Amino acid sequence: MAHGHTQKRCQPSSLDQWFVEGYKLAVMATKRSPAFSKSNDIREVATYGVTEAAHYLRIPRTTIRDWISGRHYRSNAGVRFSRPIIHIPNPSVKLLSFMNLVEIHVLDAIRREHDIPLEKVRTAVNYLTKQFPSRHPLADQEFVTDGLDLFIKKFSQLINISREGQLAIQEVLHAHLHRIERDLQGIPVRLYPFTRKRDLQDEPRAVVIDPQVSFGRPVLSGTGIPTAVIAERYKAGESMDALAEDYGRQRAEIEEAIRCELTLEAA
Repeated sequence: MAHGHTQKRCQPSSLDQWFVEGYKLAVMATKRSPAFSKSNDIREVATYGVTEAAHYLRIPRTTIRDWISGRHYRSNAGVRFSRPIIHIPNPSVKLLSFMNLVEIHVLDAIRREHDIPLEKVRTAVNYLTKQFPSRHPLADQEFVTDGLDLFIKKFSQLINISREGQLAIQEVLHAHLHRIERDLQGIPVRLYPFTRKRDLQDEPRAVVIDPQVSFGRPVLSGTGIPTAVIAERYKAGESMDALAEDYGRQRAEIEEAIRCELTLEAA
């Protein structure tokens, strides 16, 4: 039995090695950017691929690509180009930083509530940036304290939504912002991604993305246990109860870790 546990513990090392190699490549990609300097912290490092970010945040890949790369669209005046909304560390390397994940997490609140054209979203974000100059206006503390109402008001002008619609957007935005943990300067340090997207107010915060832990990959909150490792062991045939006992965690936490990595059907 002890021998079996030794074999199980070998799995994290192989995944951790994969994380290390991926992180090294991400840092090299970021350093190629003219904007990179030694003063940049780990939250600004290009780390996540589009597919990976889409998986963690449960957002369509095409949506994230449009937000970070822009897109061409047809209009009465012909084909036009809508510029990116999210500014990634190095546009030539399609990798996102932790700060980008936070911005996309916030923008998803708007996407969930109303099917708003990309150009109008960009107009509202540009307006917010003029009011609160920042590279990451949606991730800044000012957005929470002063910019939220202005942002919603601008959207109401752009798409002519009702007062009830404004309140609905505000409620969803607050639910998303509540899942961002900040340091004393108001800068995001941890993101608790949704694992269900059902009940925005009461959804558990069992999984966290922390750029200082496990190279920024999702882990069980309060631990360094990657959700990917838990999901791999689950797929290999171990039960949730057995995993909970092995890691000394609640079964509900193990279930959320598996939900983070697998589809609901698979979990």
